[in-house]
Amino acid sequence: MKIAVTGSIATDHLMSFPGRFAEQFIADQLDKVSLSFLVDDLVLRRGGVAANIAFGMGQLGLRPVLVGAVGADFADYRSWLERHGVDCESVHVSEIAHTARFVCTTDTEMCQIASFYAGAMSEARNIELEPISRRAGGLDLVLVGANDPEAMLRHSTECRERGYAFAADPSQQLARMPGEEVVTLIEGADYLMTNEYEKSLLQSKASLSDEQLLDLVKVRVTTLGKQGVEIAGRGFDPIHVPIAREIRAVDPTGVGDGFRAGFFTALSWGLGLERAAQVGSLLATHALETVGTQEYQIRNDLFVKRLGESYGDAAADDIRPHLIP
Repeated sequence: MKIAVTGSIATDHLMSFPGRFAEQFIADQLDKVSLSFLVDDLVLRRGGVAANIAFGMGQLGLRPVLVGAVGADFADYRSWLERHGVDCESVHVSEIAHTARFVCTTDTEMCQIASFYAGAMSEARNIELEPISRRAGGLDLVLVGANDPEAMLRHSTECRERGYAFAADPSQQLARMPGEEVVTLIEGADYLMTNEYEKSLLQSKASLSDEQLLDLVKVRVTTLGKQGVEIAGRGFDPIHVPIAREIRAVDPTGVGDGFRAGFFTALSWGLGLERAAQVGSLLATHALETVGTQEYQIRNDLFVKRLGESYGDAAADDIRPHLIP
């Protein structure tokens, strides 16, 4: 299964605050906030939703096509991704802008405050999918992830026009998109990926009930944090999958990207929605247990073992042929 992953490609600047953000804000003074945090450390990591997802897929043996825009400073990052199984031939390199930057501080409760500088990402709107499909020998699925909003709309529109199956994953860009653009982005999607809050925000902006939302997409996948993931669609009963067992939570950055990487990899193996969500949840747990979004390593035998511990022997048996020759 050939998957193109579109979205942001960025460098992450990750910091840790040794306290709780909730204790730093005064409810009736939020309109006057002027606040700084003395942090314990600063770590520079590779990131961006598309790159994170593509990295995770590469860890599980796929060779996804990364689609996004970067600056001339991407050379080392490109080498890293290519060494980990990612096809970077369709990445657009800007002549004027730097690769995007994500700056994020995490407190002791795993709450986060972050900002994002788009940089070269704004040029992603100039990328056409059809030449990428021709080079790759066809595309079985296009994941339309958080990106320059115009790029996201262009990609989903082109998918509908050319008949490419696609997953709509608006993520943090929902905050910038009006309701009519949200509908344009998701309409006809084979999969809609959100967390619980994003689902509510999407429905509020687009004035959509649950039933109306499922009229626009085939399958809705909603991550629920510690409550797992819910999958809904026409023609089947809702599916709930609990989170995988974790060893130690370290950093939640990139957990959602890990879930998406595992979920779509398992679908590419021909597995069903429930099993795909289980694989996604375990890959998300690997991201949670590691500082940085692309620092975890998958040992195939251990991955199969941990899946069995979380979801039973049948789950382990189903994925074993895809990971252990």
